[in-house]
Amino acid sequence: MSGLYQALSGALRLGHPAALATTVEGPRVGATLLVRPGADPIGSLGDDELDRVVSRDALAALAVGRTGIRHYGPHGEARQEGVTVFVDAFAPPPRMVIFGAVDFTAALVRVAVLLGYRVTVCDPRSAFATPHRFPQANEVVVEWPERHLERVGAGLGPRDAVCVLTHDPKFDVPAIVAALRTGVGYLGAMGSRRTHARRLEALHALGVTDRDLERLMAPIGLDLGARTPEETAVAIAAEVIARGAGRPVPGLRDRSGPIH
Repeated sequence: MSGLYQALSGALRLGHPAALATTVEGPRVGATLLVRPGADPIGSLGDDELDRVVSRDALAALAVGRTGIRHYGPHGEARQEGVTVFVDAFAPPPRMVIFGAVDFTAALVRVAVLLGYRVTVCDPRSAFATPHRFPQANEVVVEWPERHLERVGAGLGPRDAVCVLTHDPKFDVPAIVAALRTGVGYLGAMGSRRTHARRLEALHALGVTDRDLERLMAPIGLDLGARTPEETAVAIAAEVIARGAGRPVPGLRDRSGPIH
């Protein structure tokens, strides 16, 4: 096995992201380039500038977990058709971190696992945050939200989600502030409009700007008329999907009036 495929095999075995770019049309059909975040590329497609551009695009593909075909000129020029490259993105499952070991959490865990997320439930209250209550979660962590995000936040990216379901300002305000410091793609928080208005006051008092808060989907979820925990979980998951796909689907945040 060549060094390139040994490195790819090692990344896959450890669950690390990696992208394999292969020329499928043009000069040097079959040439390969392995791209991994934080590491030098291995291999070559036959041109230094083409390698540089494809490496950049492969890292972008990994960030969103998207495999696909790309076209370049012989030296990596955009909007040309001389070289066709297949970029196979081997990305770990997206992550969903749910803060709050509440009734709605169990339903959201079930839906998120079905959608392929690796799910963490986090709550500082050990009596509530137990694997027995959330058997389908990949992990249940007894920790304050901001401390957990200090530990894992750097690894959260555009494919990942943070859902704050705590309803308690001593939990949800620090969680939101910490989540806003990460690159997480979706951030939502549960609560009534009155609860969220008080939450916004607390966030502004901590220096969070309106521009920062454009990332926050609160009240969380699409306006589906959800009432039960299961219906609410579907509304939240639908909003996560829509935001990830860049679809302008109105959520509860964008509406006025009662949320139920």
